[in-house]
Amino acid sequence: MDFSVLLQDIPTLLVVILGVPALLVGYIVGAEFLVRRLPDKNRPQVRPWIWVGPALAMVAAILFIPAIATFIQSFQDNHGNFVGFQNYQTQLSGFPSSGAWIAIRNSIIIWLVIYMILVLTFGLTMAVLFDRIQYETVVKSLIFMPMAISSVASGVIWKFMYWYQPVGANQTGTLNAVVTFFHHDPVAWLQDQWPGGLAILNNLALITVATWGLTGFSMVILSAALKGIPGDLLEAARVDGAGEITIFRRVIFPLMMPTVVVVGTTLVIFAIKVFDVPYVMTNGNFNTDVLALRMYNLLYLSHNNAAAAAVAIVLLIAVVPVLIFNLRQFRAVEARR
Repeated sequence: MDFSVLLQDIPTLLVVILGVPALLVGYIVGAEFLVRRLPDKNRPQVRPWIWVGPALAMVAAILFIPAIATFIQSFQDNHGNFVGFQNYQTQLSGFPSSGAWIAIRNSIIIWLVIYMILVLTFGLTMAVLFDRIQYETVVKSLIFMPMAISSVASGVIWKFMYWYQPVGANQTGTLNAVVTFFHHDPVAWLQDQWPGGLAILNNLALITVATWGLTGFSMVILSAALKGIPGDLLEAARVDGAGEITIFRRVIFPLMMPTVVVVGTTLVIFAIKVFDVPYVMTNGNFNTDVLALRMYNLLYLSHNNAAAAAVAIVLLIAVVPVLIFNLRQFRAVEARR
């Protein structure tokens, strides 16, 4: 070990270990000292901003300022010259077969719709089926376990599951081993674009991976909402002669709807900005590109910062309506309380 290098890092370590806490304490003590010198009637208005101020400054530095800079850069070329909507025109030309439109179709239509429906359906089904049974904790722990695995690791695992070898070769991929066992030709799960070249099969294979990883999240949130339903309501419905399916349709599901909406909008945001699973498994090839992956490739592979900024703004525009809807749902839930 080179102790000279270690000794050179000691001042930096001391600054991090001692300086940051000292700066925080100094800010708190100094700010509180200044607030106490204000008139009593002004202290309640000023004190919240003292505590919220650092958080707002960090949000501005991390989110707002880069977003504004990205928006400006989307109207420039790589040399900083103003080019208007040229970047957007270049990316969105060639409808519907160009790369950007394929990424928009996959993100906004295929991923958003299918991914959200699958995760919500599986999560809600498992939350209801395994509610209040003897082995509930064990089963839900097993379903939730994929959440402990990163999306990159999930993509690597499932890539081996989908592995394809030509006809006649030994199939090392789990799914193709099963397929060939029943005397069927192996399927190139990540390359085949059935039906009609619309890239449905391989996109479904990618969505399956993401669904496997996030179903546990949906199940846990919906299960908590289910357990919050008063048992007296369910018993009263059973006394009135309602069957379990009717109880679910008329009692359970309506009461869980606010939670379902919140989970659904969260999944929509996840679907629109998905990146890691397509990147690890196909890198956007075979018509599996998505907006976030296209932005990454334009930025780091093509070194086209302006085009990447334009795609980033398209991605932001796609996410903003969902965020607004989510905020309105939160306000509606708070109003009902």
